[in-house]
Amino acid sequence: MTEPTPAQRAIGDFAPKLVELTDDVLFGDIWKRPGLAPRDRSLITVATLIANGSTEQLVGHLRIAQDNGLTHDELKEVIIHLAFYAGWPRAMSALTVAKQVFGAIPDA
Repeated sequence: MTEPTPAQRAIGDFAPKLVELTDDVLFGDIWKRPGLAPRDRSLITVATLIANGSTEQLVGHLRIAQDNGLTHDELKEVIIHLAFYAGWPRAMSALTVAKQVFGAIPDA
């Protein structure tokens, strides 16, 4: 038996079509397209999540970004840069999430 995907763990049988689209289309197709490196896709995704204030999704994508080669310092710079484009409160919220993901503070 294979280990459940992150979407399967988060959503399970509650919305199986969304799990299928997440696994097969988003991560199975879009993230695998050759036009951008995974590192670049992570950078774009993290920046978009910060700009949208989507901190719940940011947790997983900061981890993916690290797996795709972005360093803690680079990710912190993204957040600092976005403070001036996406708003100070969104950047501050993103930094709080990043501190948790990077292990600087315990999970709340």
